[in-house]
Amino acid sequence: MPLVESDEHRLLRESVREIAGGFGHEYFARVRREGRPPSELWEALAGHGFLGVNIPEEYDGGGQGLLELALVEEEVSAAGCPLLPLMVSPGVAGTILSLHGSAEQKDRWLRPLGTGKGHYALAVTEPDAGSNSHKISTRARRDGDSWVLRGTKTYISGVEDSQVMLVMARTGEADERGRGRLSMFLVDVDAPGLERQPIETVSEAPEQQWTLFFDDVVVGEDRLVGGEGAGLQAGFDGLNPERILGAAVCIGVGRYALDRASEYANKREVWGRPIGAHQGVAHPLADAKIALEAARLMTYKAAVLQDAGAPAGEASNMAKLLAADAGGRCLDQAIQTHGGNGLSVEYGLADLWFIVRLMKIAPVSREMVLNYVAQHSLGLPRSY
Repeated sequence: MPLVESDEHRLLRESVREIAGGFGHEYFARVRREGRPPSELWEALAGHGFLGVNIPEEYDGGGQGLLELALVEEEVSAAGCPLLPLMVSPGVAGTILSLHGSAEQKDRWLRPLGTGKGHYALAVTEPDAGSNSHKISTRARRDGDSWVLRGTKTYISGVEDSQVMLVMARTGEADERGRGRLSMFLVDVDAPGLERQPIETVSEAPEQQWTLFFDDVVVGEDRLVGGEGAGLQAGFDGLNPERILGAAVCIGVGRYALDRASEYANKREVWGRPIGAHQGVAHPLADAKIALEAARLMTYKAAVLQDAGAPAGEASNMAKLLAADAGGRCLDQAIQTHGGNGLSVEYGLADLWFIVRLMKIAPVSREMVLNYVAQHSLGLPRSY
């Protein structure tokens, strides 16, 4: 893994930074208050090919990898505009369709991700399943040449701005180990029989959260991704990209917070000198910077492993945990450095706390990451 950034990656960063910086956190906060997605920023990035940077060239993408998409996510987040849909749409959906989609599915649904015109959601979580996907109760039954979906999904993000969802459903009974036969389907967000109800949260992200009700939603055989019973493997193949991109969000927000804190600590004077001259202010920021850089390296390692087709589960989980902790630490210390101003809307810090805090819960909780490392890295008995 190269530790010196290539000219290509440097130019990618600079280009994304210039676009996202033209919008900035004030724009991001405004669209959130208006209750709408940051469409202008999304379209500007799509117009320069940055949303499909990880999609194969034959499907109108950039032909690069998850590392490049992580750099895009990091830079937009560092501009104060964390785009969570990048995780799900080109990140998770793009990876799953690239690996498991048929030629026809790729041409119809992967190509829009390559151009950035496609925006897809992921519908896996359910009220009673939690982190145990084997307990999914949403069912899909065959009806001639079609499938009929019935069930409930909850905390599904960004449906309001998507055209299609990847939906995980049960297509067979659980085996002796309790592992269900699961399949994945492409479902239009406006399909007949599909209703949605918003979930009120305190999050300051533009994306809304939804509970979805599938009441005999009919989809054709062409909407089955990877074949019957292949849904769990397809879903697992989307896990590492989701964790890596979630880490990139936290790293970007951490950078944004430290930049604001350093600027403020250099200008704000108390007792005739900048507050940044005091170790009580400077050292916590320096500690946070060190933690952020360590998380950043682990995130890049995970992305490089994923792109190389090497085992990346351990690094991806570690990157997610380290970045969520470090990003939150940077943001919290930046708020503390600003004192009362840290809670002011004008300084653009406190409203990002909810997004970084979310990353300790989703897409995988901190506790499940520790379970993974204990079992798979240390060889300890399974605890759940």
